[in-house]
Amino acid sequence: MSDEGGTSEDGLECRPGEETVALPVAFDAGLYFIGRISTPWTRRADCPKNGRQTDAVCTVRVDPAFVPALQNVEGATHLILLYWMDRAARNLVRQRPRHADGSRGTFSLRSPARPNPVALSVVELIRRDGGTLQVRGLDCLDGTPLVDIKPYYASTDSRPEALVDRSGRGSGSA
Repeated sequence: MSDEGGTSEDGLECRPGEETVALPVAFDAGLYFIGRISTPWTRRADCPKNGRQTDAVCTVRVDPAFVPALQNVEGATHLILLYWMDRAARNLVRQRPRHADGSRGTFSLRSPARPNPVALSVVELIRRDGGTLQVRGLDCLDGTPLVDIKPYYASTDSRPEALVDRSGRGSGSA
């Protein structure tokens, strides 16, 4: 689709400056959802833009087959959750965020609309009860599929020197 806005082949509404592509016919890999996430948000408009914008306590329910993988998870104060934004568009390669003057490449954004809608959040682990985790710091819709859980290590995961050019100018070409 051109970058003039309108409706894409799959019925997705596009803003001026957005661009879609035809997706490949087949997938390259498979994955297993290991559980589901319960949050207070059922509409995208109500969902926070990132997990630091809310104090809501959310519930992560790990499927029974994967509960043994939670052994020792309580040793971490924070976890990295990877989840599948199953209700997001997958064919946008150029997007126009509401806060931006122009379009941006999908891979320069944290938007859930992307070819593989994998999202991540660093969450605070409040408590574990069997296969259920209570966490704070999520930004996804109720019922979102869970892909993975990893401990957050401040010593290796934190990058205080990291910067993002929020102007959108960057050094690459269009």
